[in-house]
Amino acid sequence: MIKHESIETNSGLLIILTLIVISIGGLVEIVPLFYINDTVEDVAGVRPYTPLELRGRDIYQREGCYLCHSQMIRPFRDELLRYGHYSLAAESRYDHPFQWGSKRTGPDLARVGGKFSNEWHVAHLKNPRDVVPESIMPNYPWLLENDLDYADVQARMRALKRTGVPYSETQQEYDRNIAEFGLVVADRLDILNAEDSLVEQAMGQNYDGVLSRITEMDALVAYLQVLGTMVDFSQYDEGYFVEFR
Repeated sequence: MIKHESIETNSGLLIILTLIVISIGGLVEIVPLFYINDTVEDVAGVRPYTPLELRGRDIYQREGCYLCHSQMIRPFRDELLRYGHYSLAAESRYDHPFQWGSKRTGPDLARVGGKFSNEWHVAHLKNPRDVVPESIMPNYPWLLENDLDYADVQARMRALKRTGVPYSETQQEYDRNIAEFGLVVADRLDILNAEDSLVEQAMGQNYDGVLSRITEMDALVAYLQVLGTMVDFSQYDEGYFVEFR
């Protein structure tokens, strides 16, 4: 039997034994997943992002919003009271990468969709202190000044399709999306129609208040407004309140 002291004083042996222990622990966690049909529960309403929302998410990441805002509500009473129902794994099934985060300089954004008007978001992003006087968030006025570049949106969707996001390019894939998400959503998940779909959503909703052009503000606000709106959480609330009452 090897004495504990001899392991601690022998760095090579300590490294080898540490790797063995970590490998065993990793296998215990990973191997069972290969024998489970689906590790993420099916939740009605969860869908991939539309081309406009996808570009908004890209801008969200580009501007480093994830460094101060998480998108993961923990299952604690104070989190529920402030943000709403705790995050479900299924909500992030089409996120690559997911935006859970572990640090909050600003509030969690997992349920921000629909809480504020488009005009509020535009004002907040231009100068946060106009709507939240105590905010320390930087200004992002260029989002309203920059035209949205969506020439490569089809390539972005194809890249995500390779990871398993069900965007469609063939009639069979399109029909599958109609069956799963409905006709309106399926049209917006069609890669070949991505640019027209993006323009239609941006001009129809007019997220930035500027009808003459499509800006980066349109895309980012579209993304923020969809967060937390896909799932009907009323079906979960009763059991949740009983558990944490």
